[in-house]
Amino acid sequence: MRTLAKLTWVEIKLFIREPITVVFTIVLPLIFLFVMAGVFGNTPEIDPETGKEIFRGVGATDYYIPAYIGLVIASIGVVSLPVHLTAYRERGVLRRLRASSIPVWTVFGSQVVVSFAISILGTILLIATAIPAYDAALPESPVLVLAAFVLSVLSFSALGVLLGAILPTTRAAQGLGLILFFVMMILSGAGPPREVMTEAMHWISDATPLRYVILMLQDPWLGFGWNVQASLVVLGIMAMAVLLSARFFRWE
Repeated sequence: MRTLAKLTWVEIKLFIREPITVVFTIVLPLIFLFVMAGVFGNTPEIDPETGKEIFRGVGATDYYIPAYIGLVIASIGVVSLPVHLTAYRERGVLRRLRASSIPVWTVFGSQVVVSFAISILGTILLIATAIPAYDAALPESPVLVLAAFVLSVLSFSALGVLLGAILPTTRAAQGLGLILFFVMMILSGAGPPREVMTEAMHWISDATPLRYVILMLQDPWLGFGWNVQASLVVLGIMAMAVLLSARFFRWE
């Protein structure tokens, strides 16, 4: 455990020094929150054309807080972690770690702990900003939200390791990571509300992992209970990512 703690501390310092990680995990979600809350406010709205409720019948700010918590988690999994691991491989760091006396599980365990730490920091900043500035509500079911949060971080951490395993270079990880990030941000529920999307956009949305992470976080946050279907999808993604990572991960 001492080795894990030391390695985690080193990884946290390296993580914070990377501008891309700070921007995508901390800064962008806050900017998106300011924009969406500033445009839509926090009053429930109804589409004048269809008569349907927008933002699942709640205020926009209450809708977007759990969505952007999911975005923080996703940014670590599709941008930060793959870039970090591919850079380690290119520099020979992974090879040296494997050849050392450090247990393999601590290498990946430290990445998961860092993912949790950064996700918690991003979540605290979002909540601390939204509540006083926009009169946002606290989660209706904090325990269920916490469970969804843990499962989401584990799933996207596994997905990040998988991307780091199969992508050959840091540039490839950056390119694919940015594409995945913005596609998921726009179509998974962290951008325009699903009620105004086209059928084709719904189809793409349903194919993204972030869609189910957001649902899993939003439902207990807004008082809709635990989303069994979304949690099963997230568990399936995590299991698949772990199995494929174990099969294809390259140390050099």
